[in-house]
Amino acid sequence: MVTPIELASLIEAGSPPASAAPILVGITGSVAAGKSTLAAQVANALAPRHSVAVLSTDGFLRPNADLDAAGLTLRKGFPESYDASALASALKALRRGPVSVPAYSHISYDIDPAQKLTIGPAGVILVEGLALTPENAPLLDHLIYIDAAEADLETWFAARFMAYWHAAAADPASFYARFRSLDAANADVFARSVWTSINLPNLRDHIIRARAAATVVLEKSADHSLRLVRPKPAPSSAQ
Repeated sequence: MVTPIELASLIEAGSPPASAAPILVGITGSVAAGKSTLAAQVANALAPRHSVAVLSTDGFLRPNADLDAAGLTLRKGFPESYDASALASALKALRRGPVSVPAYSHISYDIDPAQKLTIGPAGVILVEGLALTPENAPLLDHLIYIDAAEADLETWFAARFMAYWHAAAADPASFYARFRSLDAANADVFARSVWTSINLPNLRDHIIRARAAATVVLEKSADHSLRLVRPKPAPSSAQ
């Protein structure tokens, strides 16, 4: 098994010599694979030795109104739902200094036009999200891919949906409040139908392509433990 501290060491060992430009590390994988969680854990592991910032590619999603107008509402998270050129420009600009990027709210499920986030300056910038593809992998120093069984991903997605569904009971402004007319059992059924009809095809047709381009591949088990697949760990010496 591999820990966030070991991942941090792996990033440091495989990074270019120290310079004024930050190290850019991408973290991608399926919806519900735990990208933001791993980014936070790795950031904490790196923090004693580096200044660290985290950038989510969610901020480069096109606003819901634009997706609705383009007939892409049910394609949210697919490549065409992102402003890919803006993301590429931001990754290039981060080499030179701080960058202002859009903010995304998981509560409203949309870009928050009232907010902007400033990313940097930092020695290491962790970029996490679905929008990291083989095409923009060359803009990164490392690309970490989180792999997991589809059945586990579905379970984690449904659990996350239900957490937002429960929280919406006290927040009528939440995007998830619209699903409060469902009872818990039917909300879970709905979440799994979203997984099957949207997130699973996106994984199989698009997201998985990043695995071959990744410098680090992690296999995540049902208990959330991580195993290093690439680069292959050195065999232990005989005792």
